[in-house]
Amino acid sequence: MTGNAVPGVGAAVHDTVRDRVGRVMGHEGPYLQVRPLGGGVEWDADPGHLRPLSQDELLSALVAEANARSRKAG
Repeated sequence: MTGNAVPGVGAAVHDTVRDRVGRVMGHEGPYLQVRPLGGGVEWDADPGHLRPLSQDELLSALVAEANARSRKAG
């Protein structure tokens, strides 16, 4: 992230190293735990490689996740 700002719990972020989006669930030592928006296994992320999602990016990611779920269910 730019500056020293660390995203708080619940923030929607993009992990630029893994090219994944998720929500911050907590922290462990120097890392943040991030979980995919649709749920799943958390991963450790370096706060320096996270950036907050814009509202448009968040909405797009949520719609993509909902579409993926509907394809699996059908």
